[in-house]
Amino acid sequence: MLAAATSGATLIELGIVLLGLGILGRIAVVIRVPTIPLYLGAGLVLGDGSLGVLDTSTDFIRVGADVGAAMLLLLLGLEFTPRELTGGLRRDWPSGLADLVMNFAPGLVCGFALGWQPMAAVLLGGVTYVTSSGIVAKLLDELGRLGNRETPTVLSILVIEDLAMAVYLPIAGALLVGGGVLRGVVSVVVALGAVSVALFVAYRFGDIVSRALITRSREILLLTMLGLTLLIAGLAEEVRVSAAVGALLVGVMISGRAAELGREVLGPMRDVFGAFFFVFFGLQIDPSDLLDSLVPAALLAAASTVCKAATGWWAARRAGIGIRGRRRAAVSLIPHGEFSILVAGLGVAAGTESALGSLAAAYVLLTATVGAIGMRVVEAIPVPAARGTTAPRNR
Repeated sequence: MLAAATSGATLIELGIVLLGLGILGRIAVVIRVPTIPLYLGAGLVLGDGSLGVLDTSTDFIRVGADVGAAMLLLLLGLEFTPRELTGGLRRDWPSGLADLVMNFAPGLVCGFALGWQPMAAVLLGGVTYVTSSGIVAKLLDELGRLGNRETPTVLSILVIEDLAMAVYLPIAGALLVGGGVLRGVVSVVVALGAVSVALFVAYRFGDIVSRALITRSREILLLTMLGLTLLIAGLAEEVRVSAAVGALLVGVMISGRAAELGREVLGPMRDVFGAFFFVFFGLQIDPSDLLDSLVPAALLAAASTVCKAATGWWAARRAGIGIRGRRRAAVSLIPHGEFSILVAGLGVAAGTESALGSLAAAYVLLTATVGAIGMRVVEAIPVPAARGTTAPRNR
């Protein structure tokens, strides 16, 4: 009887959450804003320290959030071929390097300015460096920009950031727990080796994988692609590579008719579990912890927004993209999310700096909201016409 009651309570809570998200989605359509800030706000309202409505369904939503993050990156990867991805990495590595230098600095400087220990400042640098692949993937699809000229450049930078995290996180984790640099280096070698193998398989055998997946049954295709994605994402996480990178590479590996069918059958599932991803992110933030960190977080978010926008603009300009595309690329790199919270969580768990968690939470909430709204409104800003000409209508 107790199990049945718990199951009933879980279904009721999930029903309330899904209905609430549906209502928020309708509101977002009416007021013409992205759904992500509203979903984040829903998680903030339902989490600990606020209304605390959720009780029995939190574990399900946490698992759903992991699935949602993988689905967001899988569907993004389905838009690109292995040659496009590897070509983009070769072309955009200078932009990735500039991204690292320009966007690690705000957090590092802020940490030292607050009087934190060097390790805590380095962790805050990681918080400001990495853009949220999950949020950006959702927004690109929601705004219909997956086919835009600047999107491959944005994707290349996101992949470079995730690969950089494959180096950063093992070393930071080893230093925090006292495992030493050698342990971190071993983890890095394993992580980079796994990524290299995955890229090689995607590049050389992607066509074979795609042909093997094609079937007349949408049910079988759905189960096969979902299972393959979660398997690779989980294995990637186990070897200290981002699960997002694993899911993205699965998507890149699949092309042609298999990719088209995959987008059709997986799209609705991506929308449901992607919403859970953003709700669970909000659930982890205690509103009472945000107040003391709001001012430094706002200043840090402002500095980071400028640096990220400058990175995106310069990267798009290097790729020969027009002004509208440069603007879209600039704002596309602003949102921070899951990786930033993960980096801050390492420091909080190790006891390096108690304020790191609340500062990172406020910072992420600000940049995710500003970035989501900015990606919507940037399209409405007119491009100034050169003297004696009319403004170009193309991208």
